[in-house]
Amino acid sequence: MTEQSDTPIERRQSFRLDMEKELVNIQWQDDSGTEFNKTIACLDFSRGGLKLDCDQEIPVNVQATVIFKAAAPQSQKLTGQVVRCLKQDSGWYEIALRLDD
Repeated sequence: MTEQSDTPIERRQSFRLDMEKELVNIQWQDDSGTEFNKTIACLDFSRGGLKLDCDQEIPVNVQATVIFKAAAPQSQKLTGQVVRCLKQDSGWYEIALRLDD
């Protein structure tokens, strides 16, 4: 007989920071070239990527730029690819962005 655990398996390879829904700006283009710019909540941040909360779907495989503290002179830009976009019960989308190397 095997023993099962209710503890979820941790797949992350990097330390994760809880961002407490800090607002960030995100920019991306759809297939037709339409540019989108939104201010959304960052839920988690790690060396490998970001988990974001957005009121709009961002398609998987889209390249996006996230800007932390966009109004500040020392703002930071990170680029990455959307690897997951899950619609939540609230109607919002949980976006997983894998950061570029």
